[in-house]
Amino acid sequence: MLRSVHPRRPLRHALLAAAVLATLAAAPAAPAVSTAPAAPGRTGAQDGPPRPAGIGDPLFPHLGNPGYDVLGYDIALAYPGRNDAPLTARTEITARVTGRLPRINLDFTHGTVRDVTVNGRPAAHARAGEDLVVTPGRTLHPGEPLRIAVRHTSDPRGNGGGWIRTKDGLAMANQADAAHRVFPGNDHPADKARFTFRVTAPQDLTVVANGLRLSRERAGARTTWTYRTAHPMATELAQVSIGRSAVLRGTGPHGLPLRHVVPERDRRTARAVVDRTSAQIAWMERYVGRYPLESYGVLSVDAPLNFALETQTLSVFGRDFLRAVAQHPKRAEGVLVHELAHQWFGNSVTPRRWSDLWLNEGHATWYEALFTDERHDRGSLVRRMRAAYGQSDDWRRAGGPPAAPRRPADGGQLELFRPVVYDGSALVLYALRQEIGAPDFEELERAWVTRHRDGTAGTADFVALASEVAGRDLEDFLHSWLYGERTPPMPGHPGWKAAKPATPGKAAAPAGPAKGAEPPEAGKPVR
Repeated sequence: MLRSVHPRRPLRHALLAAAVLATLAAAPAAPAVSTAPAAPGRTGAQDGPPRPAGIGDPLFPHLGNPGYDVLGYDIALAYPGRNDAPLTARTEITARVTGRLPRINLDFTHGTVRDVTVNGRPAAHARAGEDLVVTPGRTLHPGEPLRIAVRHTSDPRGNGGGWIRTKDGLAMANQADAAHRVFPGNDHPADKARFTFRVTAPQDLTVVANGLRLSRERAGARTTWTYRTAHPMATELAQVSIGRSAVLRGTGPHGLPLRHVVPERDRRTARAVVDRTSAQIAWMERYVGRYPLESYGVLSVDAPLNFALETQTLSVFGRDFLRAVAQHPKRAEGVLVHELAHQWFGNSVTPRRWSDLWLNEGHATWYEALFTDERHDRGSLVRRMRAAYGQSDDWRRAGGPPAAPRRPADGGQLELFRPVVYDGSALVLYALRQEIGAPDFEELERAWVTRHRDGTAGTADFVALASEVAGRDLEDFLHSWLYGERTPPMPGHPGWKAAKPATPGKAAAPAGPAKGAEPPEAGKPVR
């Protein structure tokens, strides 16, 4: 995503978007569902008073919940016609029990719970921190089916992520852990599931969501829109947009349905930008193979976002960003590719733990930089990587190495999206390509997104696959690049040197947009 300037989270793409806009303004088979692993010794059992639980993610130990694997979400939302009032909602979760469960923890906050049922029977519930703790009529055991239904509200007011209030309605920005501000669930990317959204809104508004539309049914002055994903999805990638929007349709490579959602008044001006999407997908497919999901498109929301975000099948941008792309494609088009690349890296193949985030952001930044180099500014890739090399030691000191990021302060999950996971991690991929050669590197990339499609994977999986493709053990080489406090020598570039340490108290400037952001000269944050 763009490195963002969101108060809760450093944008991967937000930084890119904000910087780009400022700079431009001044410039003349059915896949298996992944299981959320419980931390060692955790089975989901909880004795004593209700309390928060987590799967033990090293960076965010209270995210996610042990004891069950979510298979599907069915989320019904009723929008009242104004974005400063709660939506009424019903979330039904279909899951499989994986551990003894006298209680069931769900991640949920910022909404009122009316009632809860478990397998059709009323269940007691209580709040504990940002968890909704449900007590069924009896203890559940591994292998049992589980169906939880929660009637609740979903409140778009306040800060902290989740709902974005736009000029004409709402959209979502759930990364990294804000989905549970919208609906109850297992809010960790390790537990992917399929989603169905049923959204009722006034008939003059357009509703879009992840996946493909199943129906649109009008009843009086309101319309209910139903969407369903064909592939499993992490909660952070969920998207529902409600507003006065135009839907621009097209066809991508191999007949892929393209759906772009823009403010109605931007219908004509946005067309020239979104029509680039098919060529961008074809470019990505040259390097990593067929697009992995059921549809794709750009979602332009009527709000001044300082970030971009790769929600599944619909990448989100602020309204002004599409104008920037139209006026300055050389500087801004790479951001579109950054978010597109996330559909492979982060959405189809999802990080198993948050410390594996470099696999998302490093790859999206890599393909953003490569696209800019090939299409707009030959030589910019090497210049960008050399600039990143010069700053890499400072980034590692500030935030930890790419695969072992420093844990953010409590409540500061967005702090995880530091420069080291963008350009600092793309630099790791550049070093790997230098070490094994472009042909093996491209084979590795295609194998990675094929082998782990619709699943989760981590850093150890990537190191093992790189060694397999290269035909030699790359563990020591990649360990120093991924976990070292200092940046190793760059293969093929003995003259590259790290910059002198930044002045104490002063952060090193990013070599380029944070998350998959624009080239260095654009300076815009991306997620």
